[in-house]
Amino acid sequence: MIIVLAVALAGAIGGGVGTAQAEGNQGSGGSYERQLLFYNHSFGVLDRETADAIEHSDYLREFANFQVRTTTGTGGETWTGRYLMGRETYLELFGVGDVPGQDGTLGAAGLGLSVEHAGELATVKERLKDEGVTEPVDFLQTRDFGDGVPVPWFDAVLTTLEYDAFDAWGMEYRPEYFADPRGNTEPPSFPGDVGRERYLSDDYRTHLMRDVTAVRIAVTPGDLADTVPLLRAGGFSVRTVTGGGVVAEGGGTTIRLDVVPREQAGYQQVDMSLNRPVKDRHVERIGNSTLTVGPGSRAVWTFAKNGTTAR
Repeated sequence: MIIVLAVALAGAIGGGVGTAQAEGNQGSGGSYERQLLFYNHSFGVLDRETADAIEHSDYLREFANFQVRTTTGTGGETWTGRYLMGRETYLELFGVGDVPGQDGTLGAAGLGLSVEHAGELATVKERLKDEGVTEPVDFLQTRDFGDGVPVPWFDAVLTTLEYDAFDAWGMEYRPEYFADPRGNTEPPSFPGDVGRERYLSDDYRTHLMRDVTAVRIAVTPGDLADTVPLLRAGGFSVRTVTGGGVVAEGGGTTIRLDVVPREQAGYQQVDMSLNRPVKDRHVERIGNSTLTVGPGSRAVWTFAKNGTTAR
């Protein structure tokens, strides 16, 4: 899922770190005792040729628990995505215009980070204040299963409502969603279980893809500045890399954010683990992207820079 915020929210509730403030705040650098946020999913808006190729790919339906669906969220906003779902993590891929507004433009991307235990998002919000986000933005995402009655889906927290092409949020699934049989979720594994494995089905077991182990996304300097406090508050170990980007590590998925101008922003690469090793290397061209599977227990999916030929 994505965070589609109604335009009316902008200016109604505050927040935002801003580049200058983020640069001035050194933050914790991963010094918190316990990691609370974990990679849940990321999304990217691709050129139409690639999005259509993904949607109609026979190989992806064999490779992963793959779905194409239209979702209705808060305020009646709808989006149509292509989903590759693993055990705990997944990908959400769009074509230009599949998401309303700014989130549907070429090169837009997003990152959802979730807690595993009920009540932990409140702790993340307190940590955000320590990271310089004085007014974190709260948001409730709902889902309409088609009967016109929105079901609370998850609570979210953002550092800002303003961004160039990339937004990230912390999230906690709601008990109402787990209680609704239409969500096809699993029973809790422990008291207060709001985890990723419970949310996703076990259909991944019959496919190759297991989980997302790394993502690389190109973002603007301002978007990076607004994201780093959330990564730190979530308990990731965050380090700066050559060029001014960052690598955030922790919880099984590495997140790399490279700094670029807006016209170069977007999805770059996704690494995935496999349920079983494969002997041979398979290369699948999907629109302007290349999915390389094996040999071994790893797959790498590279994406073109805003519609050019994938590297």
